[in-house]
Amino acid sequence: MMRVLAAVCAALSFVPMASAEGQSETVTSFVLDNGMQVVVVEDHRAPVVQHMVWYRAGSADEPVGSSGIAHFLEHLLFKATDTMESGELSATVAANGGNDNAFTSYDYTAYFQRIAADRLELMMQMEADRMINIRLTERDIATERDVILEERNQRTENNPRALFGEQLNAVQYLNHRYGIPIIGWRHEMETLDMDDALGFYETYYAPNNAILVVSGDVYPDDVRALAEKHYGVIPSNPDLPERFRATEPPQIAARRVTFRDPRVAQEYVSRSYLAPERDSGAQEKAAALTILEEILGGGTTSYLAQKLQFEKKVAIYTGAFYSGVSLDNTTFDFVVVPIPGITLQEAEDALDRALVEFIKDGVDAEQLARIKMQLRAAQIYARDNVEGIANRYGRALTSGLTVKDVQAWPDILQAVTEEDIIEAARAVLRPETSVTGWLMRAEETTQ
Repeated sequence: MMRVLAAVCAALSFVPMASAEGQSETVTSFVLDNGMQVVVVEDHRAPVVQHMVWYRAGSADEPVGSSGIAHFLEHLLFKATDTMESGELSATVAANGGNDNAFTSYDYTAYFQRIAADRLELMMQMEADRMINIRLTERDIATERDVILEERNQRTENNPRALFGEQLNAVQYLNHRYGIPIIGWRHEMETLDMDDALGFYETYYAPNNAILVVSGDVYPDDVRALAEKHYGVIPSNPDLPERFRATEPPQIAARRVTFRDPRVAQEYVSRSYLAPERDSGAQEKAAALTILEEILGGGTTSYLAQKLQFEKKVAIYTGAFYSGVSLDNTTFDFVVVPIPGITLQEAEDALDRALVEFIKDGVDAEQLARIKMQLRAAQIYARDNVEGIANRYGRALTSGLTVKDVQAWPDILQAVTEEDIIEAARAVLRPETSVTGWLMRAEETTQ
């Protein structure tokens, strides 16, 4: 009932919201009667539009035993519908001078077209059609199952770094489905069938589980009229399940993974820590971690680069990585690639010492000011990319954030203090929540 009330309130408040960064990013959000959220980001500098439909359904929402079904269904949605032949949607987009694609992640699946603004209605017509009218054959299932298996071969099975990362991720999450590959485990992908595909489609592909994001040379009233015409007539799913996620138990033991493969060209150390995500109305911890990522691993001027690459001369590369846009707990990661003659143990020990020294030394005020200026500049430049703008809002909204959260984010980043960063580092960089991995070269064996 609370979700219904929230949707009604949102539908009644058709209010444009100016960006916290200035008036150049004007955002309007509303909800259709069937529960579909619509976000319009105006940019009238070029007659181009990015049309995206995001579903709150990703690999972490899959039924147990059906890993890969979200990504598999993404492929299948380019097949036939009641009114379109297989491949017709993409062919039509190309014939009109645009481009289209789709992608799947843990928390969402998204479909998009970038095209001339006067073709927006055509995009809505086709996208709305495949939201409800997909028509699959057993041949479609067999063909696309082979395609995704070959995709796994190319991207994962033939890439030792990808296999290594997959193993690290599986060990990092003790209970949560973030530990399962987005593309799926191969043995489960091989069994995906028509019932799996249609079951996921009929459960999650409904307007009350979707977000329409339109950015570019458009006006909110026009978008609303088109959305009501094409999407608004699709009935909601009254049986849409609550978005249930298994929670992580307390992580109380550091874990290690050693992965050996004869194809490894460069050995390295990887370290991940369980970390909080950006939460709606409470993004401050994630903001501190975002800046911590830049301080520790943001290029050759970062703390780890200075310590391990230039001062200690034990590494040829260091990096830190954090992405806070996630429905549930994410990770904070490090990579250290040692120079020839330095062992992985020595590289790992150097990383540990550097992290201890960083927390002891504190944040360099000049470096912090420089990073904040770079982040502000990047946010301003990002306004020139209608695709990036639509992605920013879509990823956030399918991950539990709101339009207001997205617009507040730049100012929250600017408000982060040196003390906030050190506090975040102390809270996250704890051995008991960590996984340390060594990617190593193995000798080829002969039978």
